[in-house]
Amino acid sequence: MILIVNKRLLSGRFKGISLWPFVILESDCLKHDKFFLNHEKIHLRQQLELLVLFFYVWYAIEFFVRYLDCKDGMLAYRNISFEREAYRRENDLKYLKKRPFWAFLNFL
Repeated sequence: MILIVNKRLLSGRFKGISLWPFVILESDCLKHDKFFLNHEKIHLRQQLELLVLFFYVWYAIEFFVRYLDCKDGMLAYRNISFEREAYRRENDLKYLKKRPFWAFLNFL
């Protein structure tokens, strides 16, 4: 994981984004937020499992389908299986050690 701090790359709604192998952070203080970093590490693992490119394709398609269903961008984002897994498990700092392969499928 390579951390980059650059507020201009983010829209203001998000504190960070994982673009394998980088995690782009809104502010330097996020480097010390262990739960936030765990959330982003979960995304990095998801990206590796789907060979990076397929993660982004799946993410975009799932966002689009969920947006069509609820007509709310933030709600669609929060209900993407990758995000549901990361948000539900971000406080479990040992999660990645026990996480099964393709665990995000449990959050569809």
